[in-house]
Amino acid sequence: MGQSLAKNYIHLIFSIKYRENTIKVQDLPVLYSYLSGILNNINSPSICIGGTTNHIHILCTLDKSIALSKMVEEIKRSSSKWIKQLDRSYQKFAWQDGYGAFSVSQSKVDIVRTYILNQEEHHKRLSYTDELKKFLEEYEVEFDERYL
Repeated sequence: MGQSLAKNYIHLIFSIKYRENTIKVQDLPVLYSYLSGILNNINSPSICIGGTTNHIHILCTLDKSIALSKMVEEIKRSSSKWIKQLDRSYQKFAWQDGYGAFSVSQSKVDIVRTYILNQEEHHKRLSYTDELKKFLEEYEVEFDERYL
């Protein structure tokens, strides 16, 4: 084959440091837009971005020329710097060190999109930590609960 072809869907989840409810509800749409711009700039366009005041979910395609860890690093670095300039209340803003990233099959993209868009309703019943544990168990990822 004379060319490299790939389409990798990623469901990325990460939270604010200490999972504090730091992001103001009214700032969420502009943050999602900014995150989408970052992803476009690294050729990994977002399909859907959502979350709550303490964590973010992103469904995107991962460009074949960038490592997942580099994509996450760029998202967090750029958005953290940007949000600190958005409002004085964000001066000490920081994302958590880790993240969860899960592959999504083409046939499940619409299901994941719906899940992400319904985060506010979803988290009336389930905490962020319980949600993350559910994903880790479903994907059979070994983890240490001390770091969740």
